[in-house]
Amino acid sequence: MSLSFEGRVVLVTGAGGGIGREYALAFAERGASVVVNDLGGDIKGGGKSSAAADKVVEEIRAKGGKAVANYDIVHRVHLRGSFLVTRAAWNHMKNQNFGRIIMTASAAGIYGNFGQANYSAAKLGMLGLANTLAIEGRKYNIHCNTIAPVAGSRLTETVMPADLLASLKPEYVAPLVLWLCHDQCQENGGLFEVGAGWIGKLRWERSQGDIVRQKNQPMTPEAVRDKWDKICDFTEATKPVSIQESLQSVVNVLSQVELAGEVGANPTAASASASGINPTEAVGKKLPPTTFSFDHTQCILYALGVGMSTKDPDHLRFLYEGHADFSCLPTFGVIPSQAAMMGGGLSTVPGLNIDFTQVRKHTLNAELLRLLITCTLDISKYHLCCFTVNTYNGNELVCYNQFSVFVVGAGGFGGRRTSEKAKAALYRLSGDWNPLHIDPSFAALGGFKAPILHGLCSFGFAARHVLKQYADNDPSRFKAIKVRFVKPVMPGQSLQTEMWKEGNRIHIHKNFQTTILDLCTDLMTGGLMSVSVQGGGLQSELVFAEIGRRIKDLGSEMVKKVNAVFGWEITKDGRPAAQWTIDLKNGSGSLHKGSYSGKVDVTFTVSDEDFMEVVQGKLNPQKAFFSGKLKVRGNIMLSQKLEVILKDYAKL
Repeated sequence: MSLSFEGRVVLVTGAGGGIGREYALAFAERGASVVVNDLGGDIKGGGKSSAAADKVVEEIRAKGGKAVANYDIVHRVHLRGSFLVTRAAWNHMKNQNFGRIIMTASAAGIYGNFGQANYSAAKLGMLGLANTLAIEGRKYNIHCNTIAPVAGSRLTETVMPADLLASLKPEYVAPLVLWLCHDQCQENGGLFEVGAGWIGKLRWERSQGDIVRQKNQPMTPEAVRDKWDKICDFTEATKPVSIQESLQSVVNVLSQVELAGEVGANPTAASASASGINPTEAVGKKLPPTTFSFDHTQCILYALGVGMSTKDPDHLRFLYEGHADFSCLPTFGVIPSQAAMMGGGLSTVPGLNIDFTQVRKHTLNAELLRLLITCTLDISKYHLCCFTVNTYNGNELVCYNQFSVFVVGAGGFGGRRTSEKAKAALYRLSGDWNPLHIDPSFAALGGFKAPILHGLCSFGFAARHVLKQYADNDPSRFKAIKVRFVKPVMPGQSLQTEMWKEGNRIHIHKNFQTTILDLCTDLMTGGLMSVSVQGGGLQSELVFAEIGRRIKDLGSEMVKKVNAVFGWEITKDGRPAAQWTIDLKNGSGSLHKGSYSGKVDVTFTVSDEDFMEVVQGKLNPQKAFFSGKLKVRGNIMLSQKLEVILKDYAKL
C-alpha cells in the first residue's frame, strides 16, 4: 500500500530549489497541501525574490496539486528559522495530537568543516533543538527527527564535480523525509545521514572512561594526564540515548566515593561481585517484548488492593464494571511493567543474579499517556538497578515507567503482624507475586520479622488520595507521578498522605504511623504528581474543584451565609474558555460547569490568569474591576460576598 498524505498540510522551508523543492513536489504528489517557503536569496544569503517559491507552486498546481507560496523575510534561515516555524505549528500539532517535524542538519554540523564555523554551529544547534522537541512532543504524538543529507543544490554545485552532483540527486533524499513524516512511522529523535540512495542512522558513543579522583583528595590535571589513554579508549564503549543515561555514570561515581572511600575503576565496568551481579554484562540489555492482557477484573482487584471500598460512593466508579463512568485507576499503569520485570524476565539477563528477598524499590517515575511491552533494562553498580519500561497498545506508547531498585543486605525493620497482611495478600493478586510480601519465612530471609507491604501498594494509596482530593476522582486529569521509597511499611501501621498544591503539580509527603509507639517516619519523600487541568490547561479549574468540595461538605452553612447564585466566565487568550455557576441559594448548594438553567444573580468575566491573581491575593478585586480586568453583570453588591467563597471556606 502506497503512503498517502491526503488531508495533511506540509510546510517546507527552502523549497524554491534543490532538496526543498523535491520535498514539496513529492508531498504534493501524494495528496498533501504544501506551503512553499523560500526567501529567494543567493547562496551567500543576500537578496530576496519571490520567483523561486512561485515557480514551485506553479509546478505543483500544474500537476493538479495544492500549494501556496510564502517568502516572509523574518523567517531567518537555519536555526532561528527552524525554531520560528516549529513554534508557530506546535500548538496546532498538540491540539490535533499529531505532528511530524524534520530538521535538516548537515555533516558540517555533525563533524565540523573548515571555514564553516557559523554554518556548523547553526546546523548542530538544529540537532539539539530536534532532540528536545522529540522528548517534549512524544506524549502528543509529535515526532521530530533530523537528517543530514548529501545532495546537489545551489550550495554544492560550485564545489562538487558535475558527475558527483548527478549521483546526488535530491530525489534520493525525499523518500526518507516522506516516510519520517507519515503517521505509520514511529521513529522519534533519530539522526540520519542520507544521499545517493543510501540511508544510515547515527548515534552517540561514549568510552567507558575512568575515575581520576579519590575521596577527600583534590582532582588534578596530572591525574587526568595519567589516565588519558583509558579515558579515550573506546573498547566496550557505551551508547547513551538520553540525558538520564548520560548522568548515570556521574551518579555512580558519587556512590563509589561515599561508599567505598576510594574509587579507581569506572562505574559500569566492575567485575562480578560476590553477590553474582556483573554490571558489565547487564548494562544495556533488553528484555524481549511481552504481552499483558487485562479486563475489568484486574482493574477492580487493583483498586481493592490499594484500599478502595464500596463504603465510599466516590470509589464505585473504580469497583463496579457496570458504573456509567467505570474507570481504571491511572496508577494501574505500573502493573504491566511490573509483570514484565517480575514475570521471570529479569532472571534471564546475563550478569543479573538478584536475590528477591533483598529487593527494595527506591524510586518510581510514571507518566501515564492514556492507560495501558517493550522493556529496556539498564543496571548500575552497587546493586542499584535502574529499569525503563515502555508499555504499548499496538504501536501507541501509552505508559512510560522508570524504576530504580536497591538490592541490599539483610535488614532489621521491626513491626507487628496484624490484619495489614490481608491488604498485602489482596494487592499481590494484581501481579506482584514476590513472597517477601506474604510468606513469613521468606520475609525472615530478608531480615524482616513479618512480610512487608508492597511499595507499589502504598504508592497506589498515595496516588488515589491525591486523585480524590485534587482531581475529583477523574482519571483523565492524572498526568504523571514520581516518588521515592524510603522505608517499608510493616503490619499494624497506618498510612497518611500529606499533600500540597503548586500550580498543576501536587507535592506528596507520605508517612506511616505505628499504632503502638505513635511514631511518625517518612515512607515516601520527594513525591511529585502532576494533575492535568481540564479546559485547555486552565489554572482556575483546580480552584473551582476545591470550591466544589467545600460546597459538598459545608454547602448548607454557606447557603445561609451567602444566599446568591454566582456565574463565572473564564477567558483564555481573549476567548471564552470555561463557564462556572456557584449556586449558594438553593438546597444545600451546588457547583455547575457549563450552561446553567437557573437564574444567576451576578456574573463575573475574567481571564484565567487574573482570576488566579485575585484568588491568591496578588490582585485587588476593586483594582481589577476599575482597570477592566474584571467585568461584572447583575447585582454588583453581591461581589462583596466573594471573600466568603474564596477565603472563608475554600481556604484559598
